[in-house]
Amino acid sequence: MRTFSSDKEAADALAASYRTLRQEIGKVIIGQDEVVRLVLTAVFSQGHCLLVGVPGLAKTLLIQTIADSLDLSFNRIQFTPDLMPSDIVGSETMNQQRDFQFVKGPVFANIVLADEINRTPPKTQAALLESMQEYSVTVAGKRYPLERPFFVLATQNPIEQEGTYPLPEAQLDRFMFNIELGYPSYEAELQIVKNTTSDTKPSVSKILHSDDIQAFQHLVRRVPVADNVVEYAVGLVHKTRPNTERAASRVNQLLEWGAGPRASQHLIVGAKCNALLNGKYSPDIEDVKAIALPILRHRLVRNFKAEAEGISIDQIVRELL
Repeated sequence: MRTFSSDKEAADALAASYRTLRQEIGKVIIGQDEVVRLVLTAVFSQGHCLLVGVPGLAKTLLIQTIADSLDLSFNRIQFTPDLMPSDIVGSETMNQQRDFQFVKGPVFANIVLADEINRTPPKTQAALLESMQEYSVTVAGKRYPLERPFFVLATQNPIEQEGTYPLPEAQLDRFMFNIELGYPSYEAELQIVKNTTSDTKPSVSKILHSDDIQAFQHLVRRVPVADNVVEYAVGLVHKTRPNTERAASRVNQLLEWGAGPRASQHLIVGAKCNALLNGKYSPDIEDVKAIALPILRHRLVRNFKAEAEGISIDQIVRELL
């Protein structure tokens, strides 16, 4: 683990490490710069991500590559309708001495990819809740802490809705970011096809270790924030709450529900991290705006009027910004 004489020196090191990480990940992942930025922001902010995108956009490869470059353990869980909570957290089994011993499930890793999380019933989805919020799991009344840093990245396929179980709002709220993956550009896809149809595989160097990441996570929390930035973030969240004192007029017309206090917290922590990654020592309003859309996207619920007129959540958030 590296040691720093001051927070300023640590902040400079984080910005430099971030640039190096982007270069290393870019050897394997082509044209998903915004997604990589947001995932790394979530890692350093101690947040979790929900990735929404059609199959074949390299979601799994992206997470595997980030785990490799961060020198973290990585497990992938393929969610299916018959998956049980014990398949995620682990279970107690009897050994040869007829004693019960706990066998850890795949959730015991630094980075957990919950693939197609909406394919499994709510009981199994809820098994991830405790680990995401409390950084521990409880089995047979005993608590088992998870190794830090711990980061859940869940994916959803937006096309197939048959036989799926949409995540409830309370569980969606635990994800810091809802990141939408689009199709690559023509130029990016040319590069992807050339890279993936040859016999050479690029290797990714390990840039940061778990101790470094935890130190940077604490550094992000220590970043000072001006009162006007906090007021802007909280004011933005209040604008999304229909029929309240500070609600925007368009919100009263188009939204059923607005964002809760967790959105305000994520906006500030995310803005702090965004500032550090861009070489600044304190966030401004532009840093809040830079991460507002993926934070608010899954926390707002449209009403019938908005759905009937085809007005998306993204459009509403962009109007508020």
